[in-house]
Amino acid sequence: MDRPVTPPAPRRRRRWLAVRCAGLALAGVAASARADADFARCLAALQPEAQAAGVERETWQRHTAGLQPDRSVLARLDFQPEFRLPIWDYLAALVDDERIADGRLALTAHAETLAAVERRFGVDAQTVVAVWGVESDYGRSFGSFPLVQSLATLSCEGRRQRYFRGELFATLRIAQAGDLRPEQLVGSWAGAFGHTQFMPSTYERLAVDFDGDGRRDLVASIPDALASTAQFLQRAGWRSGEPWGFEVRLPPGLDLRGEGRRVKRPLAHWAAQGLRRADGMALDAGGMPASTPAGLLTPAGADGPAFLVLRNFDALFGYNAAESYALAIAHLADRLRGGGPFVRRWPTDDPGLSRAERRELQALLAARGHDIGPIDGMLGDKSRAAIRAEQQRLGHEVSGRAGQRLLEALRRP
Repeated sequence: MDRPVTPPAPRRRRRWLAVRCAGLALAGVAASARADADFARCLAALQPEAQAAGVERETWQRHTAGLQPDRSVLARLDFQPEFRLPIWDYLAALVDDERIADGRLALTAHAETLAAVERRFGVDAQTVVAVWGVESDYGRSFGSFPLVQSLATLSCEGRRQRYFRGELFATLRIAQAGDLRPEQLVGSWAGAFGHTQFMPSTYERLAVDFDGDGRRDLVASIPDALASTAQFLQRAGWRSGEPWGFEVRLPPGLDLRGEGRRVKRPLAHWAAQGLRRADGMALDAGGMPASTPAGLLTPAGADGPAFLVLRNFDALFGYNAAESYALAIAHLADRLRGGGPFVRRWPTDDPGLSRAERRELQALLAARGHDIGPIDGMLGDKSRAAIRAEQQRLGHEVSGRAGQRLLEALRRP
């Protein structure tokens, strides 16, 4: 039976603590060694499965020999911003003035390619560029995780191991085929890579050689990446010439129970319920048939912006299965067409921050002596720790969340 450990007398406490800490450190090293041995055994057990999936033995050995796990990806598996952040925070950073301005420049710079993509796949330029902007900030941020290491870790530890094994095998087949060099297979923690962040299995199914060089290269070829994105949306059911949906006004007291993206009802039904477009026009304005099926999306409830979403919204949802993500793509595409912000405000008295405002917040935190790392607009652990410290100092709710209220407080001398 285990007994509680009783510290010795005060005059021997320092030595006891040193021995105790050393013992804990050794135990941690031993546990880590066991975990690494388990990882090596897992990889060895996966090799026959990989070979059955088309990964040659030489390819497997070349890419997995001496491979060490990256367990930082396991924490990311359980924290995905599109599911955890308030919708107003998520959209504030993804559809900000910088991304809109850069998207308009991209539309001009790649106009010829985008016109050819639209002719072939039927997806408009603004939507394709919006995906590009949200996924990699127009090629500025591909991610820094080696795909084989991340996917091998996720194949052996954590949730959804079978799914990630399929992506690992796909990554190794891509390297084996030679379209991409091994050093190009770097991306997000979950395995997405390239300008528009395709998962490896999606690359195998849908990547397009649009520049005609004989290689499907979503890393170095912008034409290949944009065309591949359009093909994905086309295969997901995109309907050329139709909108994704539009913002609407809800009548007072409308029962929202049971409604959502997947519950499609004719526009005529919604009109009979008293809904109108946010600009006051009828739902079937512009010649849209009254029979067009649409789902009612209220991401912040009846007090926030509401939308009727059509088939093309579902295609966007297919790119990354989160309604907030699809709404970010749809809204950015509308802004690139010249549209404005949502008419109705989000139901919060502390709106989210754009990326420029996040960088300003980080600079203000650093000026107060906090170690927040690079001032890059990415609010990581150090930034959140500094935010919590300042919230406590100011008497705000200590949440680690960055909003307009904290930014305004720190702007004051």
